Amino acid sequence: MWYIMFEREHSMERNNINRDETAAKDFYAQDDRFYKVFDESKNVADILNEALNLARVEETGIKIPNFIELTSIDGRWALITKNVKGRNMAELLEENPDKEDELLNRFVDIQIDIQNRKCPLLSRHIDKMNRKIAQTDLSATLRYDLHNRIESMPRHLDLCHGDYNPSNVVISEDDEAYIVDWTHATQGNAEADAARTFLLFLLDDKKRRAGKYLTIYCEKKGCDYKEVLSWLPILAASQSVKGFKNESAFLHSLIFMDNNQLEELYER
Repeated sequence: MWYIMFEREHSMERNNINRDETAAKDFYAQDDRFYKVFDESKNVADILNEALNLARVEETGIKIPNFIELTSIDGRWALITKNVKGRNMAELLEENPDKEDELLNRFVDIQIDIQNRKCPLLSRHIDKMNRKIAQTDLSATLRYDLHNRIESMPRHLDLCHGDYNPSNVVISEDDEAYIVDWTHATQGNAEADAARTFLLFLLDDKKRRAGKYLTIYCEKKGCDYKEVLSWLPILAASQSVKGFKNESAFLHSLIFMDNNQLEELYER
């Protein structure tokens, strides 16, 4: 059961608040609840869509922190979910380098399990990519080429997390895996979702780990790594809309890479 509360007002008086400047939000845990508090500048439609994504994904049976309510705290929208106590996989990977293969195998198993689910009310990944390409400052010719590339991609309806990286996989104290942050969830091509994960590893300056991840993923999924890499120019263009200056040059180079250059990113 989940609720959207439009009238009740909470007060955010906590000393354990963490700040995410890039996403314009604060977050903190209290008892059995986790609070994500958005800046007033955050688009309300995006906040409501995130809440709706959570509700829809919860119906698939995937372990996620249960959505409790959407409310107001000090005049700011706040999304409240169950607080899962544990460690995320990014922390576990850094603390246990000797267990990297074991952790990445589990990481991939979880991702493939997600992709094997269906969530028909989510928006479609291809539609989202077309919208993002249209928002870029790329030339009209390049946007046209990218739109054509999107339309040529295989059409699937797999559940795609959209931001699947180790920090969004929380291993609870009883060793259960919970998947968090479903803001970007869509239904689409599983290989595109894997390419997004590969790109996130690259942006985090973890090229070797990106290669190891892709090898494991393709072996378990039974797909060709070239199918995954072919999505990178599209995803790079989409990511560029966020306007992060530290990513700009690399993303721009990805957009123009041919197949041979893309393969050079794959460190086996």
